[in-house]
Amino acid sequence: MSSSPRRTMPPIGWVEPAVAQVMDPDHVWYDPSGHTFHLIARAHTGGTGFACFTKVVENADGTMTMSLEKAPSGQTMLYVPFPGGQLRFHLIYDAKTKLYWLLSSQATDSMRRPDRLAPERFDLPYNERHRMVLHFSKNLVDWCFAGLVAKTESPKEARHYASMDIDGDDLVILSRSGDEHAKSAHEGNLITFHRVKNLRDLMY
Repeated sequence: MSSSPRRTMPPIGWVEPAVAQVMDPDHVWYDPSGHTFHLIARAHTGGTGFACFTKVVENADGTMTMSLEKAPSGQTMLYVPFPGGQLRFHLIYDAKTKLYWLLSSQATDSMRRPDRLAPERFDLPYNERHRMVLHFSKNLVDWCFAGLVAKTESPKEARHYASMDIDGDDLVILSRSGDEHAKSAHEGNLITFHRVKNLRDLMY
């Protein structure tokens, strides 16, 4: 039996979506009736930096219609730029700043040859899980880097698949994590708590 690490690419697809609503009346996707929601899903493509984007409209009879969204040009679109969209992410809207905050995994070497990855590195190059980063956006498409929330020194250890909430002026985070005793970066053995103080000071 081979002892080589798993290096496989599951079928292309969308998984683990978040739900968001456009709140800006100047946004091309704004619905003044409040019945349009957007699903932003992890883009499982083997690449990095994109998410899948669809919209759901609640009809008058209570049913819902799902379709693809359109760019300002009128072109139908499926993918949007989304830092960390290759893995599970967490997205929240802050009404105080009118910004969306995104917590996701940062890829740093997705173009490395798979056969040259360290043995303790989980899966394919895009599947990097030891750097958790924060971004913000006013429109769900253009993202600004806000900072590195947590990282580990070894790619076997993980800080990923986190959830967050705003606590006063701070951001509080729970992360599915792993240390040197974890089976892999995917199979964590810890839950870690993180606090980003004075979240809104990171805006620029």
